[in-house]
Amino acid sequence: MPFRVTSVPGQPYVGSTLSLHPPAREERTGAFIAWDGARGRIAWSNPEPFSVWSGALATAGGLVFYGAPEGYLKAVDASTGRELYRFKTPSGIVGNVTTDRHRGRQYVAVLSGIGGWAGSGLSAGLTDPADESGAVGGYAALSHDTAAGERLTVFALPE
Repeated sequence: MPFRVTSVPGQPYVGSTLSLHPPAREERTGAFIAWDGARGRIAWSNPEPFSVWSGALATAGGLVFYGAPEGYLKAVDASTGRELYRFKTPSGIVGNVTTDRHRGRQYVAVLSGIGGWAGSGLSAGLTDPADESGAVGGYAALSHDTAAGERLTVFALPE
């Protein structure tokens, strides 16, 4: 049934109602999902403790890189989703992973620095669980897994 959702000035607008509570019998609120567009279904899904806000970087070599709000940069197999590598950065990742070549060497880089809606409690020092349309309460556990601050982390891939 259609309904009207109005925006509140100064609050994130996603055009829908949402809940920041885990599904029944779950302890997580997020997943990193590979979508099979040809078949119109999920190809594989990796559960995550929090919503994944970063972009995904898919490589021609069959890797997919993404970041997690608690600060992990992850590399997974593009076909299966099996985690191949993870690195804990100093802060949460909500931005995109990027890659470049320099003098024949491939590099992967990610900027960590929790912010945006998911990190509003940490980055702005908010404590009321209802602040930011519930994001402060929904992501309160992030304070146990990451810290505010910014850092650019760059990896040189094996030759």
